Amino acid sequence: MSKVITICNQKGGTGKTTTAINLAAYLADAGEPTLLLDIDPQSNATSGIGIDKTSVKISIYEALLSSHHSVRDTILKTQIKNLDLVPSRFDLSGAEIELVGISKREYVLKVAIELIKDAYKYIIIDSPPSLGLLTVNAMTAADSVMVPIQCEYYALEGLTQLLNIIKLIKSNLNCNLEIEGAVLTMADFRTSLCHQVIKEARDFFKDKAYQTVIPRSVRLSEAPGFGKPIMLHDRTSKGAIAYQELTREFLQRQRGGQSQGIRESESQEDKDRVREPESQEESKNQSVKESRGKEPNSQEAEKDRREAGDEGKAGQAREVTL
Repeated sequence: MSKVITICNQKGGTGKTTTAINLAAYLADAGEPTLLLDIDPQSNATSGIGIDKTSVKISIYEALLSSHHSVRDTILKTQIKNLDLVPSRFDLSGAEIELVGISKREYVLKVAIELIKDAYKYIIIDSPPSLGLLTVNAMTAADSVMVPIQCEYYALEGLTQLLNIIKLIKSNLNCNLEIEGAVLTMADFRTSLCHQVIKEARDFFKDKAYQTVIPRSVRLSEAPGFGKPIMLHDRTSKGAIAYQELTREFLQRQRGGQSQGIRESESQEDKDRVREPESQEESKNQSVKESRGKEPNSQEAEKDRREAGDEGKAGQAREVTL
């Protein structure tokens, strides 16, 4: 049975598209037939997965608003086995105006994807950073909503509004809609603010907040420019390990705690790299120990220096789960 998940936050810059791309990629890598559906007019999920958005002829825009095309006509293969894409393009920016005059306009996307749901285990929707008709369509079509939260000062602002919209849609348009979970992103564990936001988000979402925290990473920032998810750009980077661990945690929740699906060859050391430090002092101590235990000319040390160089200070902490 297929599950449709929309990645949604009306605040921009929260790691929404990055989460959509990399969650979809790692689900496909785990052997799950997955569809990434880009319903954001910016088309960043389309370009971030390696498709030139300027060359797209038939997109989700036509599937929603044209009687000549169905969503099947828009599906493109990607460079990852088991992962397909429904692309977007800039034309979609006018769709909200065009949808206003359509009967049952909130259900247009839901009706469109019914044709292809059985072909995939997971459909991941990258929604726009707004609460307009496209986002309402994404929530109406979805079984659940995943909320990315940036570990910054304004992160929790607007969440109440988003949750109220989810409640309204659940009450009036999609009675089965649930909150899948909250993903903490762009964490810089060197700052006390980051730890405070993580605590407040977990207090707010309780067991809906994922334990895996996505760190700030130069490799994650670079990957869309190469048209690759992080698993193809640099699979050993801390961002890649974090999204792999997030996917593991996601699948465990889907399977009621069973730890199948993601490659079992991943070591405990890899898991530890994406867990949140218990304190800033522990982060500093751990960094000192790690730096003493590495040879200065090793490849791993060189990779750490490259990542740390663009992020600020060379002694940044490794993440450890609470």
